[in-house]
Amino acid sequence: MTPLSQMSNGYSIEWKVPSVFEGKLLREFLIDRRISKRTLTSVKFDGGMITVNGNEVNVRHTLKAGDDVKLTFPPEHSSVKLIPEEVPLDIVYEDGDVLVVNKPSGMSSIPSKEHTSGTLANAIAGYYRANDLSYAVHIVTRLDRDTSGLVLIAKHRHVHHLFSIQQQNREISREYEALAEGVMNEVEGLIDQPIGRKETSIIEREVRADGQSAKTRFVVMDQYPHAARLTVRPLTGRTHQIRVHMASIGHPLLGDDLYGGKTNLMNRQALHCRSLSFFHPLTHEWVNVEAQVAEDMNAAMRQLDKQRRDPSR
Repeated sequence: MTPLSQMSNGYSIEWKVPSVFEGKLLREFLIDRRISKRTLTSVKFDGGMITVNGNEVNVRHTLKAGDDVKLTFPPEHSSVKLIPEEVPLDIVYEDGDVLVVNKPSGMSSIPSKEHTSGTLANAIAGYYRANDLSYAVHIVTRLDRDTSGLVLIAKHRHVHHLFSIQQQNREISREYEALAEGVMNEVEGLIDQPIGRKETSIIEREVRADGQSAKTRFVVMDQYPHAARLTVRPLTGRTHQIRVHMASIGHPLLGDDLYGGKTNLMNRQALHCRSLSFFHPLTHEWVNVEAQVAEDMNAAMRQLDKQRRDPSR
């Protein structure tokens, strides 16, 4: 298999047919290659093309071992509702299929009624436009507005589809750094508590028996007099998962006033996605990227360290 390549009329991917598919339909081969039925429909009606040995065919074509199959995807365009904006992006990884950005706190991942512009999606659309790239915005791993750190973006719908399968199989790994209130009694632990929407709020979540399964691992990296520096790895992907879980064990994140955190050192939740690891769906290589902790968290840690050295502060 060869990676996706940009073409004037879309993106293409190529394969050599193995002997096991001798005499089988092209549709079966493409589904085995994790090409979704939705994508095949789009290829048929929206300007894509499938060729075998250079000849255009449909999915009912019968294959022979050694055939060269080429699938060209229709061109993609961002939604007309998504306005491209020239907002600086801290890009930490990029190739022809994938983009990883270090998102600052205070930036929403996608537009909403409250934040219609200035979002990461607006910035990515602006980056694509400035570089004449015919991609749509496919954000794979979102972060809360006030959580900083690494965000994974697929440049086209097929790679997004493959990443979605990885997410279902929990094959995309994210590691966070956090500052939690109080003295931790355990050096490390696993919080295994279901999370659901709080009945009195459309935003807030809580641990509740009828919620969705949620698991979070944490390791204490440093203990200050009144707070702890943690490495946190969510094993599931529930909304506000780390924030809810830490609050549920009596250690809300610094600055997280929604879940009981104090705001004297941070004016947003002290949470930063510092590491992201994923299996590249096309090159079949592991990719590991990291981003330094945001400066406001570093400033809070410096203040906590001063308090440790001088308890009178």
